[in-house]
Amino acid sequence: MNRLTDSLDFHGRALLLRAERQKVISSNIANADTPGYSARDFDFRAALADATRGQSDSMNRASPASQGGSPAVLQATQAGHLGQRASEGARIDSTVLRYRTTEQASIDGNSVDLDRERASFADNAVRFEASLRFINGSVRTMLSAIRGE
Repeated sequence: MNRLTDSLDFHGRALLLRAERQKVISSNIANADTPGYSARDFDFRAALADATRGQSDSMNRASPASQGGSPAVLQATQAGHLGQRASEGARIDSTVLRYRTTEQASIDGNSVDLDRERASFADNAVRFEASLRFINGSVRTMLSAIRGE
């Protein structure tokens, strides 16, 4: 039973990180015409490893500084700014957002490559759907076993 629980927990954490990555990519696409905007992304593999490392032993998690960056923290600089809220159970607070390197310079200093962002968005969406289907399949299998079908 622990293996099933761990597997479902792993895919649940992957779904949360995929959703966060989709937000980051969406932000890049939305700012494609903003002068001086630098495209952002994070290493999904490293973020998932960090999130699942906390699953077995949350005290031995590597700090974001040891990963070569700082955590993505929102700071309220004006009275009207909203605070940061993460989904419950998500460990996205240690995800390090990094700037993407530009492959082709633009006159206005914007580093968003729409083709690359659209491809990343589609790839992330497909992987999100695959994780969701795996979870659904695991739950159906477990229910079938419980019912004795």
